[in-house]
Amino acid sequence: MDPISAAPTRSSRRAGSAPTISDVARRAGVSPMTVSRVINGEANVRPATRDAVNAAISELNYAPNRAARSLAGAGQVRIGLLYSNPSAGFLSEFLLGSLDQASRSDVQIVVERCELGEHELEVAQHLVRGGIDGIILPPPLCEAPALLSLLRSARIPTVAVATGLPAENQLAIRIDDREAAAMMTRHIMDLGHRRIGFIAGNPNLSASAQRLEGFREALAAVGMAEDPALIVDGLFTYRSGLDAAEQLLDLPEPPTAIFSSNDDMAAATVAIAHRRGLDVPGDLTVCGFDDTTLATAIWPELTTIHQPIANMARAAVELLVATLRQQKRLDGAAEQQVLDYTLIRRQSDAPPRRRPRALGA
Repeated sequence: MDPISAAPTRSSRRAGSAPTISDVARRAGVSPMTVSRVINGEANVRPATRDAVNAAISELNYAPNRAARSLAGAGQVRIGLLYSNPSAGFLSEFLLGSLDQASRSDVQIVVERCELGEHELEVAQHLVRGGIDGIILPPPLCEAPALLSLLRSARIPTVAVATGLPAENQLAIRIDDREAAAMMTRHIMDLGHRRIGFIAGNPNLSASAQRLEGFREALAAVGMAEDPALIVDGLFTYRSGLDAAEQLLDLPEPPTAIFSSNDDMAAATVAIAHRRGLDVPGDLTVCGFDDTTLATAIWPELTTIHQPIANMARAAVELLVATLRQQKRLDGAAEQQVLDYTLIRRQSDAPPRRRPRALGA
């Protein structure tokens, strides 16, 4: 098993004992009160401090646990959150939302990292044997067939988050990825762009397919022919975004705008444009998806689709707790919630130049 707290910690707590909020504070170099503010999602914490606390929480596998003394007569509720996500920005927001709602709902949340394959099953089996009450799965684990099958067999209520097309009997929290991508594509076309590149996400995830479908539908709606050369594959990673952007900008007739399926790949596209001496957005419009912290950490700040990641995590905890406390049967009608998204316009988009300068000029 490979829990988050793989690295040893220099603290005075006894070996084998559960980490405390003081352990987290020592690891992050802050006060216990600051840790409490981060866990409760309070706004008056500097981003760098929040990141340090979240990193310490992950490293120590710390979980707020007030359930045993707060749920009188209801028993202790323990929720597992398994993650394997290449986007640090996505994971940070998801973890923040989960811990916030777990604290508000007076339940214990156990956060564990696992990789797709045999390790994911090993981690899940360990939690099942330990009496976990429910599981939350963000992408890509939300669509891992073997993992979902194991949890169904063990009759562990499971909420899939940010899945594009959940099964009918699956508890799920998501947005409409297809329509969100179509909205962004329409926005780019409204700026005047007609040659638009698209960087797709992980091909194994339905959300990736839904975003690509939304892009294609928006083009078709205005009678714009699809150019296969303008659609390239990515993996939702920064590295894959670099490669995809190079491929698009190496075309004999490169796009005047690139829409990436997440902010990591969009940030990589901006980096490649800058390396080639292109102005963003003067020479190249770049848009992303998710609205993670990375979207406002680069220059220019990204125009992107705001996927309410932290709120999706909070909703997942709420739904799972309600399911457990109401003792709903797994074979009953599953609840699926579709949350709102927003197009956030910042500084990375503009109308195309009337006379685009040559690449590298």
